[in-house]
Amino acid sequence: MTADAPTMSSSPPVPARPGAHLLVGAVDGHVHACPHRNARSVDVFGAVEQAAAAGMRAIGLMDNFCSSVGYAALARRRLGHLGVEVFGGVILEPQVGGLSVEVVEAALALGYADDDKPHPADGARFVSLPTHHTRAVAQTEGRDAAYIDACLAIPEDGELPDPLPQILDIVAAHDVVLNTGHLSAAETLRLIEHARARGVSRILCPANYFTADDVRAATALGAYAELSFFFVTHATQIGLTHVDAEKHDVQALTIPQVAALIGATPGDRLVLSGDCGVSVLPPPTEGLREFLWTLKLAGVSETTLRRAVCDNPVALFRIAERG
Repeated sequence: MTADAPTMSSSPPVPARPGAHLLVGAVDGHVHACPHRNARSVDVFGAVEQAAAAGMRAIGLMDNFCSSVGYAALARRRLGHLGVEVFGGVILEPQVGGLSVEVVEAALALGYADDDKPHPADGARFVSLPTHHTRAVAQTEGRDAAYIDACLAIPEDGELPDPLPQILDIVAAHDVVLNTGHLSAAETLRLIEHARARGVSRILCPANYFTADDVRAATALGAYAELSFFFVTHATQIGLTHVDAEKHDVQALTIPQVAALIGATPGDRLVLSGDCGVSVLPPPTEGLREFLWTLKLAGVSETTLRRAVCDNPVALFRIAERG
């Protein structure tokens, strides 16, 4: 007589990681999951699927080499049933076309032309100034004089360089987000003033290297301040090739530094994001969870965290109500 085959017991459920509840209903507007010259931790479809599994409400795709609007539209068509709103935009780096009215207009118009009823998320949801080709970043990286002179700078006095005023007018007319890119704090404040004067109402400024006074000044002008996980991680210590053959690391921040900036930011003007996608970091959803949980352990209240990843980005990016 042969012995009966042992019965397989079901595996115990995997417990949720600490802080997973903070992702429910969250929006990460800074996800690098598009095809890229560097290795990514996840592709666009994977980023959407992971966000859905975590109960997130939306993700925003960013790419330094092309408009991400088409990727977002494709992801919505393929994975819209998962309930995650996917939106894109354009970063005006030279590889994308630089400060170009035509590039901005194309990104704002992109979608599926064969649709009888365009998706409300079609078109760029944000237009970003350069995140690498700015004079502030080039000087920090020790680039040569010719390279620095070719990068964007916001003058201390007078008019903005062409065609930036026209781009601001287009952003205002379409009521999309102006991301100020990686300018110096002083340049950012000047840009916000120009943008507000031209009717731009939705402004997001990466504030990771701002002082508390800088953050207070930017938010007093009506901008949202964005703080991102990337800048407190080991990825800052690696000379990553972001936009060309030269490799540059960036200054690492500490969680206490970020917590202090959060404390200086009005609760209704704070946006927290992952800025993940690079292969040496966790996938975007996991990176955002780690960021939020670490900030909670550092003393930031759950109320503040939830507002910064739910209410504020929903309002800023005009995320649709879930059906």
